[in-house]
Amino acid sequence: MKSASLTSPAAASASPEVRRQRSDGAEARSHLLLTALRLFAERGFAKTSTREIALAAGVNIAAISYYFGDKAGLYRAVFTEPMGSARDDIAAYDQPGFTLRQSLQGFVASFLNPMKQGEFIQQCTRLHFREMLEPTGVWAEELDQGIKPAHAALVAVLGRHLGVTRPDDDLHRLAFSITGLALQMYVTRDVIESVRPQLLATPKAIDLWAARLVDFAEAMVAVELARRQSLTAPKNPSKKNRT
Repeated sequence: MKSASLTSPAAASASPEVRRQRSDGAEARSHLLLTALRLFAERGFAKTSTREIALAAGVNIAAISYYFGDKAGLYRAVFTEPMGSARDDIAAYDQPGFTLRQSLQGFVASFLNPMKQGEFIQQCTRLHFREMLEPTGVWAEELDQGIKPAHAALVAVLGRHLGVTRPDDDLHRLAFSITGLALQMYVTRDVIESVRPQLLATPKAIDLWAARLVDFAEAMVAVELARRQSLTAPKNPSKKNRT
């Protein structure tokens, strides 16, 4: 874990000078990462050179090799570290003892909390969309290792609450639709801020929207449950067949 060294006996007993150097190193790495994020989001991987990144960050180009290995390593870190992987959030909503609402609250909160970081997370979003348009292979990895497992976990949660033991197409449609409620806030953020900026203006406003999305998602699950129940309910005999 990244935080392990901060609490280890070795770190605790380190001199103030050693701790300062470690802190400076982490800060330098973070500054380089954020600079690269901005440039990669604006220009893409192919059109952004390590020399341009180093110049913008005000560091020697050797710092990229020191912290990230090479340009590909820097890009991978920029793509994966700021927002994490969708797989990392599964525990927030896939718990056997959770009610449906608790699961939906955990799912929506983990999805929307990054939006509270403002312009920084907008750059992350731009980078992710640019990667989909100009793939380097990093998006395909996240799709297989992060998004698919997270989707399967949400499908499992919905299946438990709907009494569906074998996921079918409609269960997947429901999971994708619930995910879409949260995803559209990232996709249409510029439009929202143009039409109704107060809806995303503060962390409190985002939390309020998250609560509304949970309500909407609960309603979607209720509609799907009613639809399934209507398919299995016994049909009333027609009048002509009554005796």
